Amino acid sequence: MRRWLAGACIGLLTLVALLLAWPGPIDPVAWEPEPDRGLVDGFAAPLGMDQARRIEVGEAPEDVALGPDGALYTGLLDGRIMRFGPDGEQRTLFANTRGRPLGMQFDAEGRLIVADAARGLLAVSADGSIEVLVDSHDGQRLGLIDDLDIAEDGTIWFSSATQRFPLGNYLLDFLEGRPTGMLLAHDPETGHTRVALDGLRFANGVALGPEDAYVLVTETPAARITRLWIAGPRAGERDTFITGLPGLPDNLSFDGRDRFWVALPATRVAAIDRLAPHPRLRKLLAMVPKGWLSLAPPPLAWVAAIDLDGRVVASYRDASGRFSMVTSANDHSGTLYLGSIGETAVLALPLQP
Repeated sequence: MRRWLAGACIGLLTLVALLLAWPGPIDPVAWEPEPDRGLVDGFAAPLGMDQARRIEVGEAPEDVALGPDGALYTGLLDGRIMRFGPDGEQRTLFANTRGRPLGMQFDAEGRLIVADAARGLLAVSADGSIEVLVDSHDGQRLGLIDDLDIAEDGTIWFSSATQRFPLGNYLLDFLEGRPTGMLLAHDPETGHTRVALDGLRFANGVALGPEDAYVLVTETPAARITRLWIAGPRAGERDTFITGLPGLPDNLSFDGRDRFWVALPATRVAAIDRLAPHPRLRKLLAMVPKGWLSLAPPPLAWVAAIDLDGRVVASYRDASGRFSMVTSANDHSGTLYLGSIGETAVLALPLQP
């Protein structure tokens, strides 16, 4: 028996050594996430979503934008951008990017600016025609364009989540841990695009602050929101707006008054956080066949409000399974419209006064 156990151990160690020597799908690095702050402050007493109503629009409506015509717009998994009324009426096809539209917002000229994960930063005219604004930088193709916001001067601030993996394999980016995400600024007048921040961990949601003094970008696996000052005496400075979030932040929006809304599609998992300093274990985990390991989070609808000082002041949370994987939250006239990559509907949530 001892000889059998010794032989089995040697065989297992040999197999592990061979797997670690194999190139594998990721090239992981060690890193250290900020401690989870837990359900404190505005997270401690979440508000319910009983008054929310579903608006069926199609598969995986990532974001919701309010158009100059008063209609709402969202992008679907198959590339379609749908137009619909605030109550879901008159749903029609607006355009089809033939890619994967994610974050979107209308500019001052009435064009819908779209962060398309497959095709780049796009401008969609009122007739549905599409122009590619940015798909590369310095001769290199930009990876996974994710979200955007537009400044008063017309500058489009947008995120490129990762330079390593396409949208269909974004979880590999989380396992690899290499901070290849970027925040970029595009000037539509000159066509010039510059990298404003790099070294971000899956750069995701983007939102400008009051008077465009700063821009925020979420770093999803790091569970934090990073800030870049773009005006005033601190212009060019980078700091942390909030960190240690108990959920993984996705898209971000500013309500134009006193708070940011951040979508939290999933809670943090302590076991995954503990793997961050151990790249070899994560390399082995990435080699496990998808059917053997499920990383799907439990059903949860969750969104939080953060004030201008970076404090969580409110959250809406529903674990009933009626709605899940919220990826965006936009306040339009007192109703919070929630997008999701796990649903076929947008959720309309009346905000409490």
